Amino acid sequence: MWRLAFIEPMGDPPMPSAVKSDPYQDPNSIESRFRRRRFETVLELVGRTLKEKGRCTIMDIGGTETYWSLGRDEISKPGVRVHLCNLTAPEVANTDLFVTMTGDATDMAEHADNSFDLVHSNSVVEHVGDWTAMKRMAANVRRLAPRYYVQTPYFWFPMEPHFRSIGFHWLPEQMRYRRLMKRDHGFTRRSETIDQAMSHVQRCVLLDKGQMRSLFPDAELMEEKLMGLTKSLMAVRTGN
Repeated sequence: MWRLAFIEPMGDPPMPSAVKSDPYQDPNSIESRFRRRRFETVLELVGRTLKEKGRCTIMDIGGTETYWSLGRDEISKPGVRVHLCNLTAPEVANTDLFVTMTGDATDMAEHADNSFDLVHSNSVVEHVGDWTAMKRMAANVRRLAPRYYVQTPYFWFPMEPHFRSIGFHWLPEQMRYRRLMKRDHGFTRRSETIDQAMSHVQRCVLLDKGQMRSLFPDAELMEEKLMGLTKSLMAVRTGN
């Protein structure tokens, strides 16, 4: 049985108009320290795969080289290769370990079933669009590898992780876009137009436990807690 009961940072900054500095760039920040603890689950999946196959080819949907530096020693082992798939291919320093590619999480037809040993995705599924888009992403995650790890912030945790505002995600869209037009929120600058504000609002759709179970029915749903409250969810399929 998998268990998580520690504090983890309030999600990843997804917006290009960030007004706060990215705490994950500082390895000594509290956000980075908590994320390293959560990353132990990912490393366990990598270790199992290496033990079984002598290799671990990873598809990271929406991933970055910085994120994987959390497990630099373990990930740098022979046989590990991480494919970073984003809408725009990121530049990487370690081209021996990382492969960069462009791709859409909701349309990955170019990759055959079980092309990878592990699919990883951290704080992405809530950004791909509506429920139909989420189902398409989940279907790709489930078919591309026998093992996967998908994390997302939890809808019923009071603090909205992207806009850093308590209860923000529980408000009607009409209230949220108006608030974004009044001032900066978290990683997002004040919106100048309704169109810009609505774009930000609809790019962050948080999920509850029932929705995650529906998207990933063959996974174990892990809960990460803060002060007794579930703050993020992880769908993990071990491949066993």
